[in-house]
Amino acid sequence: MTTATEPALRDEAERLLRELAGEHATLRDDQWTAIEALVVGRRRALVVQRTGWGKSAVYFIAAKLLRAHGHGPTVIVSPLLALMRNQVASAERAGVRAATINSGNVTEWDDIHARVADNELDVLLVSPERLNNPDFRDQVLPSLAADAGLVVVDEAHCVSDWGHDFRPDYRRIRTLIAELGEGIPVLATTATANDRVVSDVSTQLGVGGAETLVLRGGLERESLHLSVVQIPEATARAAWLAQKLDSLPGSGIIYALTVSAARDLASLLSEQGHTVAAYTGQTDAAERETLEQDLLGNRVKALVATSALGMGFDKPDLGFVVHLGAPSSPISYYQQVGRAGRSTDRAEVILLPGSEDKQIWSYFASVAFPREHVVRRVIEVLDTDRPQSTQALEPLVELGRTRLEMVLKVLDVDGAVRRVRGGWVGTGEPWTYDADRYERLERARESEQQAMIDYQRITTCRMAFLREQLDDPGLAAGTSECGRCDNCTGVRHDATVDAEAVQQTRTRLERPGVDLAPRKQWPTGLAKLGVTLSGKITDGPEPGRVLGRLSDLGWGQRLRSLLDEPDGPAPDAVLKACIQVLASWDWAERPTAVMAVESATHPLLSASIAGQLAAVGRLSDLGVLRLRPEHPPVSAANSAYRVAGLVGAWEVPDLRDASGPVLLVDTLTDTGWTLTMAARTLRAAGAASVLPFALASLK
Repeated sequence: MTTATEPALRDEAERLLRELAGEHATLRDDQWTAIEALVVGRRRALVVQRTGWGKSAVYFIAAKLLRAHGHGPTVIVSPLLALMRNQVASAERAGVRAATINSGNVTEWDDIHARVADNELDVLLVSPERLNNPDFRDQVLPSLAADAGLVVVDEAHCVSDWGHDFRPDYRRIRTLIAELGEGIPVLATTATANDRVVSDVSTQLGVGGAETLVLRGGLERESLHLSVVQIPEATARAAWLAQKLDSLPGSGIIYALTVSAARDLASLLSEQGHTVAAYTGQTDAAERETLEQDLLGNRVKALVATSALGMGFDKPDLGFVVHLGAPSSPISYYQQVGRAGRSTDRAEVILLPGSEDKQIWSYFASVAFPREHVVRRVIEVLDTDRPQSTQALEPLVELGRTRLEMVLKVLDVDGAVRRVRGGWVGTGEPWTYDADRYERLERARESEQQAMIDYQRITTCRMAFLREQLDDPGLAAGTSECGRCDNCTGVRHDATVDAEAVQQTRTRLERPGVDLAPRKQWPTGLAKLGVTLSGKITDGPEPGRVLGRLSDLGWGQRLRSLLDEPDGPAPDAVLKACIQVLASWDWAERPTAVMAVESATHPLLSASIAGQLAAVGRLSDLGVLRLRPEHPPVSAANSAYRVAGLVGAWEVPDLRDASGPVLLVDTLTDTGWTLTMAARTLRAAGAASVLPFALASLK
């Protein structure tokens, strides 16, 4: 392709854009610059432009033009199912033959692989996880890397561990780029990248010495009206939203920080007559697609979502985005609010921060990349010849399943391990723990959290603050005020809430009691730790109950406050709620005795609850299940290590006064293994059955 064809090429690009976006659409200058660089210059480019700018138009048009000139299919690495579905639909409008390979269409994989082999596709969208699937990596990817017309990395901030949504699977993209055939162009796109992320992604795109063209635009969005509403109490915040929802324009998204909060809020709003639904990472893939269509078609007022509904969801007329709880980063916050107001004159963006936000941030930060000795243990236990599954490795290292998989993926890219059929093997290659980088990442996270707190408190322009956090090149001195946010206009949402509405909301949210499902299967590999437990759990507890989750909108705040206070007897309100939970418990057989698990942090609290329940329910008070003084404390989150650490942890109790089921009381449950192992101790001592009850659960 020569430069003499460029005028005709631009005409064809304009025609394709009209097919994609409508008869009046015209290419932006930077859109054409990117297309020209890819199609004519066969270059590598990074496009950082706000949501709705038209980044997908760049790669679909480039893909079609390259295909028309005899080049191979375009490979698009895309992180979310919602994004893929929207992109396939967009491609089809421009006559682009597209297909996607992801966890939601497993039954179609073989057919799609055949279509790739037969050259029947213009665009193949793959999830980053597929890049390291052994079959795909070894059988499909080599031919794509050699013959692809274009490689696109969408949501490219995920490539960088400085990005707000870094994903270990995205690190594989660097290897893919390094293995590309000569002259294959690469495009990376994102709406949310500050200077540090731009530099990191540019470097990774330029692996092999290629120069990266960076096209970066301003992030101003004239339709967004930003505001912060300070309502200290969680119940009042939920009541305020229920009261305000109908007045918000069109349909929108309400973001919550946790799955349980999203479910609780969706249930509350539904009961009050609002047409909403919960959308989380635990929502079935087919149901997610239905919910997305309901929001696109304005059949719901809002989806109450976690960050699972985010990147790439395309509803141009989205009327509002509300956050019940603040994300930990202004960059991720801007990424989510950027969903709103793409084709509307006005969109409401409201943040309702809570005092519990910091605790939730701390929990998610606790699952970051672990310390060096933990990572080196993973390398040590890996065989260099015999593949080991993640499940088999878990009992050998002090990591939970999710963190272990993350570590393995990072080590894979670093060359220390390799994923093969049947699991993982060590490579024997030397590996260096980049302590300085991880410490810098930790400081960056802390800085972003502080910036998010500052955003809530500032009296200057909120949009300018967010744009500054993203190092927006369009933020000019002296012209930075948006003139639309609550600080610029002085117009604020009334934070008062009707007292009766608050009480009704509190009554609903503080309805005590959450089911506690028992553990049913022992972790694999316990034998390697000297524990002879395996298979189904036959001597554990019955299904139990919890007063509330720490992340609940209702009881969460009160339970967090209680557990943060110095140890002492349970308040009357908590005891009353515990009694309500027991009164509504549909047990097969009523307990005849109660016993408290000794708590390292709140012994008086757990003992007082057990004692009061014994008195009110006329149960035998068996006292406290005591830990052996010589037994070391157990802190492991990994299931196998935790079970092994709890074997023989308690003194044998005297159950002569227990003629029937025993109610076992603990203050806080997380993994469920403490209650499981404590129940085994009671069963071994003669208890007919054990009914676990916890004051609070972490999730």
